[in-house]
Amino acid sequence: MKLPRFRSRVVAVCTAALTVAGAAAVLTANTAAQAAAGCRVDYAVASSWPGGFNASVTITNFGDAVNGWRLTWSFSAGQTVTQLWNGSVSQSGSQVTVTNAGYNSSISTNGNTAFGFLGSWNGSNPVPTDFALNGTTCNGPVGRPASTPSSGRSTSPSGSPSSSPSSSPSSSPSSSPSRSSSSGPTCSLPSTYHWSSTGALTNPRSGYVSLKDFTTVTYNGKHIVYSSDVNTGGSYGSMGFSSFTNWSDMGSATQTPMNQGSVAPTLLYFAPKNIWVLASEWGSAPFMYTTSTDPTNANSWGARQPLFTGSISGSSTGPIDETLIGDGTNMYLFFAGDNGKIYRSSMPYSQFPGNFGSNYTQIMSDSTNNLFEAVQVYKVQGHNQCLMIVEAIGSQGRYFRSYTASSLSGSWTPNAASDSNPFACKANSGATWTIDISHGDLVRNNPDQTMTIDPCNMQLLYQGMAPGSNQSYNLLPWRPGVLTLQR
Repeated sequence: MKLPRFRSRVVAVCTAALTVAGAAAVLTANTAAQAAAGCRVDYAVASSWPGGFNASVTITNFGDAVNGWRLTWSFSAGQTVTQLWNGSVSQSGSQVTVTNAGYNSSISTNGNTAFGFLGSWNGSNPVPTDFALNGTTCNGPVGRPASTPSSGRSTSPSGSPSSSPSSSPSSSPSSSPSRSSSSGPTCSLPSTYHWSSTGALTNPRSGYVSLKDFTTVTYNGKHIVYSSDVNTGGSYGSMGFSSFTNWSDMGSATQTPMNQGSVAPTLLYFAPKNIWVLASEWGSAPFMYTTSTDPTNANSWGARQPLFTGSISGSSTGPIDETLIGDGTNMYLFFAGDNGKIYRSSMPYSQFPGNFGSNYTQIMSDSTNNLFEAVQVYKVQGHNQCLMIVEAIGSQGRYFRSYTASSLSGSWTPNAASDSNPFACKANSGATWTIDISHGDLVRNNPDQTMTIDPCNMQLLYQGMAPGSNQSYNLLPWRPGVLTLQR
């Protein structure tokens, strides 16, 4: 285990073609009818939350083999497909068209194929009733020409949310799924940021001096937060807050210590396999991961497994402060090293969650103070852009710099990346209780692996501490606060 050290976090926000989305929630069964002949469509809402849902669709072909397919339907309550995997999607008003990807164009007789998508809804979310495959409506006769099999709808799967939906690919796709459209207003990232800040939102439970290294998602309309904590002896652990609705409620949320250490955590929902993932550092490998079907239970997580086994040179700490993000085809691991460098590794969706191994690419280099640590990566809603924010060390304390790229595998350029024009620091934060804006996580209303943030409504959960705190590093009194972008 590496000794604790000064820490911060890089946050990257990406609006590249990140196409898988979703959130785990109570499984919602959809009433449906089975096609009498020709083919069948199984449409199921696997998870739902206020304003959004994650659905899986399976097409079964009972007629001649199909080479190239197009599935159409209409939504009756204004729903919108916002992201889709294992196919390409277009939507005009209520009419939705999904076509095959390059790797799943064929459906044999009695065979099937599947895709999944993230959707938005408002008020109600009824099941579509007018599926058509290659222009032929459902319930057509067996033996239709291969170009025009028909489809129907059926009940949702009987499995619980802990089971993997059939829409996850069995192997790495040969090409990235197409980017689907998003709904609602869109905003661009500012070039100059101004925030307002809460005060310190809560204090550590008895016997602890510090709450830090926060990760957060919004799930079923409530905030879920995990963090590192430090006891009065200076030893690190990890804990989860009971879920709460408003940031002002964080002070009354229960702080539950985890029965296995998950320091500097990163929380996300991996929609393709319907599983929650919590990544962290320190263990048998530099980065570890664990999975759960209930992110609200801090001790529901399984055994920790290696996430990354590599080492880096020129660093006194080794790899630190991991974050994860997916682009519809690959999952990416970003991390730092307290040495002015940022690193990246990747793996196909089909292998995740799993071990990235020891290989990586160095993607950024600067002075140690400018690129210190604490990496986070996000998709920016409505744009082909990635935003990275990196915790830096400035003349007045810890602060964040930001960088942008057109894709997760691309090159990064400055967005607000200087002492005089930072992403978030004491001068532009509105904070009066701390001079440090440190190791934070942008708030995500969609908890999935795309790490999507809304630039129209940006908030940053961060760690700060009272000015003049001069304890040893392990005993510094870090507390949570939230910044809200002022547009």
